[in-house]
Amino acid sequence: MNKWLEILVGLVVFIGTILIAWASGAYSWTIFGKNLDFLHAGWILLKGAIFWIAMLIGFLLIVLGITDLKN
Repeated sequence: MNKWLEILVGLVVFIGTILIAWASGAYSWTIFGKNLDFLHAGWILLKGAIFWIAMLIGFLLIVLGITDLKN
C-alpha cells in the first residue's frame, strides 16, 4: 500500500474514533436501555491496563528477587 495512503487512512481512523468517543460521551447513546459511552469504556480499559501492568511488574520483581536468593 502507498505510504501516503496508509498515513491518510490511519489519520481518518484515529480522528474518527476520537469523534465517536466524544459524541458518545456528550450525547446519550442508548440501545435497549444500555448506555454506549465509548469514552468511559476506554478510560476504564486504560485504568485496567495500568493496574495489570503494575501488578505484573511487581510479580516479575518478586520472581527475580527469589532467583537471586538461590544464587
